[in-house]
Amino acid sequence: MHAAGSHVHGEGHRSACSRRLGSLVVKTKRGRVERPSSPPTRMVEGRAPIVHTKALTKAYGEHVALNALDLQIEAGATGLLGANGAGKSTLLKTLLGLIQVTSGEGTVLGHDIRTEGPSIRQRIGYMPEYEALDPRMDGIHQVRYAGELLGMNPVVAMQRAHQCLEYVGLGEQRYRQIDGYSTGMRQATKLACAIVHDPEMIIADEPSNGLDAAARDFMLQTLDTTVRNGQRSVLMASHLMDDVEQVCERIVLLHKGRLVAEGRIEDLKAIDREYEVHVWGAAEAMERGLLDRGLRVRRQGRVMRVADDRDDVPREVLEVAATTGSQVRRLHTYEASLEDLFIAIMERLGHDVKSSEDLLAGGAPR
Repeated sequence: MHAAGSHVHGEGHRSACSRRLGSLVVKTKRGRVERPSSPPTRMVEGRAPIVHTKALTKAYGEHVALNALDLQIEAGATGLLGANGAGKSTLLKTLLGLIQVTSGEGTVLGHDIRTEGPSIRQRIGYMPEYEALDPRMDGIHQVRYAGELLGMNPVVAMQRAHQCLEYVGLGEQRYRQIDGYSTGMRQATKLACAIVHDPEMIIADEPSNGLDAAARDFMLQTLDTTVRNGQRSVLMASHLMDDVEQVCERIVLLHKGRLVAEGRIEDLKAIDREYEVHVWGAAEAMERGLLDRGLRVRRQGRVMRVADDRDDVPREVLEVAATTGSQVRRLHTYEASLEDLFIAIMERLGHDVKSSEDLLAGGAPR
């Protein structure tokens, strides 16, 4: 049975096969990056939906980028996932009111995406994937300019620019020209531009793209703090599963413009559980024996994952091991990652994948 508030979409989603979606525990990584204790704080009442769409469709000629999406995204941190060409960027631009939909409807923070784009952008901070900075400006004037474009008083915009650059770790670099910034500094400047007007929601498109490990960790920690301490919401598109799992509580997964899964990460993982079995000797024979008993098995070398979808699976594993002469070195409940969840869902959709990079960084069909 699906956990409350989490859904897997698509044909045959009630079948036993469709429930192979990972298991158990979300591993959240926490770093020790020092920064100001919190961003300027905005209070959000409750956990009401901040994004709602109904049959949202966007077509470019014969290519359907978004196909009848019914979305309801709650306040908090949500990761937007999908293979290349899944429709992620189109969805973000649609929610910002930057492109017109073909059919359907939607609201963001109560504003109609078809007619109230400027009002939406006043209340949202957008951190685009593409280069959006003027290399001739220094950091402080770039962020101030971003605030002025959103209607802020120039004096207030400058005050906020100082606060935001200090917050994202660029206080000592604020007067340097942007063309001398590293990739990490440019990404941090884009985040400062996104929060300068004290938005209720942040849309971040590949926020850690191109960053080294230290800069990536700082960016994710800053986003996480901005959401949790600042009481803001974030919709974050990323092809890096660890990034999404570190910042987000929920995910939305698109495939070829359709919604295929949504909900809390923990709930989606709990739809199905697995045991991890480490064996020594006759691993292939043991795999066949488990399959002959109708158990669902995924094997990589001497490590197997066996679906926990019926009574007393450990006993059956040990019985098969005794029959095949295999030694069971370890048998434990498997703690799935978001990567495992993604792979399981994509396998159900007919993709033979070994890692998310096969689809997210590769050329999945549009």
